[in-house]
Amino acid sequence: MSPSPRLAAQGMSHQDVLDQMRELRSDDARWKEGRTWSLVYHAGDDVRRLLAEAYTEFMSENGLSPLAFPSLQRFESEVLAIASELFHGEGTAGTLTSGGTESILMAVKTARDYARAERGITAPEMVLPASVHPAFQKAAHYFGVKPVNVPLGPDYRADVEATRAALNANTVLIVGSAPAYPHGVVDPIEQLAQLALDAGVLFHVDACLGGFLLPFAKKLGHDVPPFDFAVPGVSSLSADLHKYGYAAKGASLVLYRSAELRRYQFFTYADWCGGIYASPSMAGTRPGGAIAAAWAIFKYLGEEGYLRLARQVLETARVLREGIVATPGLKLVGEPRLSVFAFSSDVLDVYALGDAMEARGWKLDRQMGPPALHLMVTPAHAKVVEPFLADLRACAGGLERGEPAPEGSAALYGMLGSMPDRREAADFILQFMDSIYG
Repeated sequence: MSPSPRLAAQGMSHQDVLDQMRELRSDDARWKEGRTWSLVYHAGDDVRRLLAEAYTEFMSENGLSPLAFPSLQRFESEVLAIASELFHGEGTAGTLTSGGTESILMAVKTARDYARAERGITAPEMVLPASVHPAFQKAAHYFGVKPVNVPLGPDYRADVEATRAALNANTVLIVGSAPAYPHGVVDPIEQLAQLALDAGVLFHVDACLGGFLLPFAKKLGHDVPPFDFAVPGVSSLSADLHKYGYAAKGASLVLYRSAELRRYQFFTYADWCGGIYASPSMAGTRPGGAIAAAWAIFKYLGEEGYLRLARQVLETARVLREGIVATPGLKLVGEPRLSVFAFSSDVLDVYALGDAMEARGWKLDRQMGPPALHLMVTPAHAKVVEPFLADLRACAGGLERGEPAPEGSAALYGMLGSMPDRREAADFILQFMDSIYG
């Protein structure tokens, strides 16, 4: 029975509500089975149970007021302290946020306001490598900061010289990623940070994706370049707790090198008839459950748990990369060594390959720069390596023999990628959004 979109005169029973919800999710991505390669970071049923209980315990509390809920204030402070130590941030200060986008928005807003107050800049600009998360473009749009987009180098990392050439008297922020989501490589953070120091501007490291994987990868002996506050010139850093921190959604954090810099993130208003209003980040109401669950997962896993999960993720990613490279016609994009990477082809239509894999139950993200398929590896994928690679070999082989791919998104991505006017492509996406949301 399909649900009614109208508010019913009489409510349903507890069980009927849950049954209908479970029926509606039947076509959702099958992340528990490890067949989804983005969006969900599943670290096991024991972690999920803990997060559900911790979140529910503080579901009604509101992190807007630390005076009303000192428990949430303690949870947040301890999470930030643990993160500061992981990121070599003695003396740093920050806040939790609802996700990577809010963390990025706050870093950009802080850079804008700092430059306005300290340098008198009223037409701010920020320099963005092509691979940075679109949240920086969103922040530019929201906060009136001009995005100066620079190309990547041949290794798909931020081009230092192109960044240098883009700097001017209005630059308030330079950005690098650790790693960038599309290709899974870490930008040259040390060189970019030195540019920022020389120019007297702020430098933000977007470690939303890798922040809670890189420190443990380094402890396991992996080659992890310097990316955090140990690098002079890094003024702020974002890291998502609900990615490789394995916390419940939505939880992220943004850290600044000093509490003085963090002050430019805060919003206060003293002239409201409803009383004094103060907000640490973009959101007003801050769900207590997300803050509590972030604290709970740190306490539950500890360093041993994060090392164990990091080892599993990195080993799984290595085997997957080797299997993909061994598949005729496929190649990696760049030289990724962590948990996220993309693969492409000079002889096969990778979008058609993605459709063929989707017909077998695998959800892979599509990319357009260059055309590629994308994998984000989590502990849930350790059990599906061989089935995935077997299906990949079969699908690639079928396309090579001229077998038709199932209908899917190949035509759409091919069309969007071929549009010379990117405004036309953006308009098409707007129409698509309208169709989804009705």
